Amino acid sequence: MSFTFLFKTITRDVAKVSICQHVQSLHTGCTLLAAEKALLMKLRKSTGYTFISCKKALEKFDNDMKQAEAWLHEQAQKEGWSKANKLEGRKAKEGLIGLFIREKAAVMVEVNCETDFVARNEKFQQLVKDVAFSTLAHHLNKTQSNAGYVKSVLTGDEICKLSADEETSLADRVALTIGRLGENMSIKRAVTLRVPAEWDVGSYVHGGGSSQSEVAMGRYGALVVFQGGKEGELDTLGRKLGQHIVGEAPESLGNMDDLPCGESETRLLPQTFLGDPSSTVAQFLRGQQARVLDFVRFQCGEKTGEDAN
Repeated sequence: MSFTFLFKTITRDVAKVSICQHVQSLHTGCTLLAAEKALLMKLRKSTGYTFISCKKALEKFDNDMKQAEAWLHEQAQKEGWSKANKLEGRKAKEGLIGLFIREKAAVMVEVNCETDFVARNEKFQQLVKDVAFSTLAHHLNKTQSNAGYVKSVLTGDEICKLSADEETSLADRVALTIGRLGENMSIKRAVTLRVPAEWDVGSYVHGGGSSQSEVAMGRYGALVVFQGGKEGELDTLGRKLGQHIVGEAPESLGNMDDLPCGESETRLLPQTFLGDPSSTVAQFLRGQQARVLDFVRFQCGEKTGEDAN
């Protein structure tokens, strides 16, 4: 065998090995890249943060999803508080009323933002849910089921101090949502009710928001506490009364025997009933063998006594 032939054979074999190693290396790299991309997509979907932030988090914690997610939330919260401080003072008159009823208890909250566009965003609506659930949980923890009728009105500052979960307050949740959506936001107020077994709570929400959630949302909301009514028709009765309260905006309850005082009537019971203009609310209730005991109406962005202070 000549030296030239031997040299060519060795050179050819080395080249084959090099090519195979390169292809194998490239294939392994592609597999790794695909795995990292899948992890990145999973973190992005579960957290909602940007690809750049998620990539940075995964690199920082060597692809540990749990640590990366915790770090992302921590950074977003810090950025949210920073942005919240910068945006403080900007008017937030839009937003949503959130209303949730659970058995014999109910909560209605108002959460504000700057624009109607953000009010339609699912992250803002999640904030409304968090506020409603946390506020009602606080109310139920403070009251007993046999305590009769219990009604609590909370200011925004009081609500912000409540816990959203074991690690964060509702104030933290507001800051986090501000950081994500870039608008000033605030929790304005809430009312919680708990009624005895023989009473019922009706409700109605109107104007935008979400109808696909267990927390009803819109620009107007009403809770109405009533007793009596025809068996099997209590939900309909509560809704009709809630619709009337939202539409006619009564300021006080009045008495069943009060006479109407004209178009400017602000007492609920003497008002012309929205569902039947031929009768007053009191007359409608008599026909239903029911009576209204209390009601609350919220309109998003309306001025309250707290605003005047």
